[in-house]
Amino acid sequence: MNEWKITDVRVHPGDSAFLLDDGETAILYDSGFAFTGYRVAERIKAQLGNRPLNYIFLTHSHYDHAAGSPYVKRYWPQATVVAGEYAAKIFAKPTAKAVMRELDAKVAKQCGIEQYEDLFDELSVDLPVADGDVIHAGKMDFVALNLPGHTKCSVGYYCPQRKLLLGSETLGVFDGERTVVPSYLVGYDMTVQSIRRVEELEIGQILVPHLRLLNRDETVFYLKEGRKSATETAEQIVRMLREGAPKNEIAEWFKHKFYHGYIQTIYPIDAMELNTGIMIDLLQREFCTDSRR
Repeated sequence: MNEWKITDVRVHPGDSAFLLDDGETAILYDSGFAFTGYRVAERIKAQLGNRPLNYIFLTHSHYDHAAGSPYVKRYWPQATVVAGEYAAKIFAKPTAKAVMRELDAKVAKQCGIEQYEDLFDELSVDLPVADGDVIHAGKMDFVALNLPGHTKCSVGYYCPQRKLLLGSETLGVFDGERTVVPSYLVGYDMTVQSIRRVEELEIGQILVPHLRLLNRDETVFYLKEGRKSATETAEQIVRMLREGAPKNEIAEWFKHKFYHGYIQTIYPIDAMELNTGIMIDLLQREFCTDSRR
C-alpha cells in the first residue's frame, strides 16, 4: 500500500485545504476561500509538479471550505469535484452563491484584498454523493458519510483501508490541544447522532478541517471531547434560556468559554458571533418550545 503524504496547502489561517497524495492519485480535501483560490492552486502545483490533481473532496457548502474550487479547476479542469447531493443543490442557487460571494469579500477586505477574480458562477459539483456511496480514488476507496448538524450538507469521507476519516465540522472545531468548539447550526440531536456514528467506525486518524491530521491519541480525545462539549454546552445554554438569560449574555458566555488561542486565528469574530446566535436560537427551538422535553 502506497504511503499517503498529507500537505497543508492553506494560505489564510481561516482556509481549509489539504492535499492527499499517494504518488499516483492526488485529492484536495476542501479548497478554502475564493480570494485565496489561485494561491492554494500554486501550493498544490508546487507539490505535484506536472502530475494532475484528480479529485476535490468538499465537506460542505460554506465559502471557507468550497469557494476555492473553481480557481483550482482553472489549473486542473479534469479534477472531479465531489460533494454531498445537498451541497450540489445549494451551489446551483444564485442566492446561495451571492451570500458566499459577500462573505468571502468581507474576509478578503479584512486581509487587505479589495479586488480579485470572481469565479463563483463556476462553483459546481461534478460527482454528487449520497450516504454510503463509494468514491474509487486510485487504489483507495472512500465511503461518503452524511454527517448533518453543522449544515444539512455536511459530509465526511472514510477510507477503511487506512482507517482514515476526512472529517467534518459537525464533529466540532478543534484547536489541536484541549478545546473543541460545538458547531451545530441546523440540528443539535442530529449533531450528536453524527458524532456517535463516527465513534462506531474503526478510525485510527482524522484529518480535521482548519487544523491537521490527528494522531491516534488525539483522534480518541477529539471524538470524546467533541461529544462532551456538544452536550454540556447545549445543557448550559438551555439552562440559561430557561432561567430567562438574555441572548447577548449567553453569547458572551460562549465567547468567553471558547473564543481564545488558535480558535481566534481561524474563526473571524463576526462569523463566530453570527453562528453563536444561530446555535442559541436552534437550542431554543429544540429544547424550550417542545413540551415533550
